[in-house]
Amino acid sequence: MHRSNQAVANAAPQSDEVPGHKTVPARSVRSIIKGFALMASIVATHAFAQTPAATPAPANGVYDLLIGTYTGGKSEGLYVYRFDAKTGDATPVSVAKTVNPSYLVVSGDRRYVYAVNEGPGDNGPATQRGGISAFRFDAPSGQLTFLNTVSSEGNDPCYLSLSPDGKYLLTANYSVAADPGGSFAVFPLQADGQVGTSVLTVHHEGGGPVKGRQDNSHVHSTVFSPDGHYLFTQDLGADKLYSYRYTPDGSRGLFGPTEVRYTDVKAGSGPRHLVFGADGRHAYLTSELAATVSVFDYNDGKLKLAQVVPLTEPGFKGQVGAAAIHLSPDGRFVYASNRGDANEIVIFAVDAANGHLKLVGRQSSLGKSPREFAIDPTGQWLIVGNQGSDTMYVFRRDQQTGLLEANPKRVDIGSPVDFKLVSPS
Repeated sequence: MHRSNQAVANAAPQSDEVPGHKTVPARSVRSIIKGFALMASIVATHAFAQTPAATPAPANGVYDLLIGTYTGGKSEGLYVYRFDAKTGDATPVSVAKTVNPSYLVVSGDRRYVYAVNEGPGDNGPATQRGGISAFRFDAPSGQLTFLNTVSSEGNDPCYLSLSPDGKYLLTANYSVAADPGGSFAVFPLQADGQVGTSVLTVHHEGGGPVKGRQDNSHVHSTVFSPDGHYLFTQDLGADKLYSYRYTPDGSRGLFGPTEVRYTDVKAGSGPRHLVFGADGRHAYLTSELAATVSVFDYNDGKLKLAQVVPLTEPGFKGQVGAAAIHLSPDGRFVYASNRGDANEIVIFAVDAANGHLKLVGRQSSLGKSPREFAIDPTGQWLIVGNQGSDTMYVFRRDQQTGLLEANPKRVDIGSPVDFKLVSPS
């Protein structure tokens, strides 16, 4: 369910009105920006903090585990399990029926959960847009209550993030039809947890050398910098990491391009997910098509390539597909998933001096297509879902070596994709 390009958004006009679509040429790049400015009344509605915070440790060691899936097969939607960090056991609690909730984000106060509705997919009508759904979440009981759904303003939304101030929800739309190319969209969050309609949509254009995967732009993630001043959008189709300045006061538009505008990566590599290191001075990128992890030095909105390491073993000849990337809670290890014929979690140690990575091990996911995974807040467990084989495995993690121990716990669940852990207390 994935396709590809290149883009730059011009700074938003300094206005209190919400304009319609506007096309702005920029060299050979075009950006369409819809609805730049926000009414002050929208901003004033936020009575709670949405920004993700460190998950507190529950007294009994039991977390809520939210699992996003692809529906249409054995899955019905968004699942809630109880996860015991003392034993690694996961017990089903509830399910909220919704279509393809393949990526999730939880509000900072743990009262709301947001999910993409990834569609239409490869076989759907090109004119059909994906969706973003909001749920009220009662963490103590593990129950989700549907609030509302809005259009994602694109096709195949595949990522969600919250702005540092908790006022906006952002999504990456992998593709947009009938105007080819990916986009990212920005949605205001209401005081009751509902998602407002998009106030800003930025379309990318361009492409790369890999036919069938980079024929168009494909925005795959929207990630804020540690200081909260910048947004990076990873474009798998254009082989670019676009950078935008976040100015919620509207003085320079909500999101405007930085002076650098974008960071190039190797042609045909297909950048996918970006995470920042524990010290905020380094960033780590999975490139799906090349199956690599790139290390960048970060400073004030600028990324400088420092290292590229492969995920595959020397001589590997099969299909690859790098996907998720996460750090251990202590920041000492980086983990990345690789799909295709590899189907494994690759483990790197982080050099505290320069952020560089050193391979320390790899672990089979024991299934097909490990797209996403999560490390629990205690650092004791790594939970990975095999989208292609309807299984989830809970691996015990050695916090000193970073390695995953054999004989994980298995949970059967239809097309598991994304995982978020929340303290119910």
